[in-house]
Amino acid sequence: MLTKTQHRAAQKRAREFLKRAGIVLTRDEIKNIEIADMGLGELETTGLELVVYINTDRCCAKELVLFPRQTCPEHRHPPIPHLNEIGKEETFRCRWGQVYLYVEGEATKNRKAQPPRQRAQHYTVWHEIALRPGEQYTIPPDTLHWFQAGPRGAVVSEFSTTSRDEYDIFTDPGIRRAPHVG
Repeated sequence: MLTKTQHRAAQKRAREFLKRAGIVLTRDEIKNIEIADMGLGELETTGLELVVYINTDRCCAKELVLFPRQTCPEHRHPPIPHLNEIGKEETFRCRWGQVYLYVEGEATKNRKAQPPRQRAQHYTVWHEIALRPGEQYTIPPDTLHWFQAGPRGAVVSEFSTTSRDEYDIFTDPGIRRAPHVG
């Protein structure tokens, strides 16, 4: 759990990264930057910061901020049969910095990123896609993936079908996606 002071500091830092990427936010968007520490209290290594522009029954658009070497843990967006959904498809477009995306497929030798040591056993996909500003990649529904910022951090735009975080399945059973601030 993050303290209110840690939460505010992370929001301020995320704003600085967004500003470096040339992304302009409204006052409400700035105030509502979400800090997701995944329930681990290890924000510097595991988590991300988000701005959600829109999330409707058809589409979603977000900005994702990753601090230097910060990792969004391995997960997938499964089908949701009772909602008649096949799972979330998402496209990541790097805006600033560099991000290393790992998906199912042949393992990449000499990977640029490493998962946080204390949770490494929960990472199982190793096919690396390196994204620099202007590059993008689309992840099909129900595909295991994780990603990590390069040494300077990263800002990534996400365009997807409806986002339903509560249905995401993380490989690490200790992950809790909903943020809690004390």
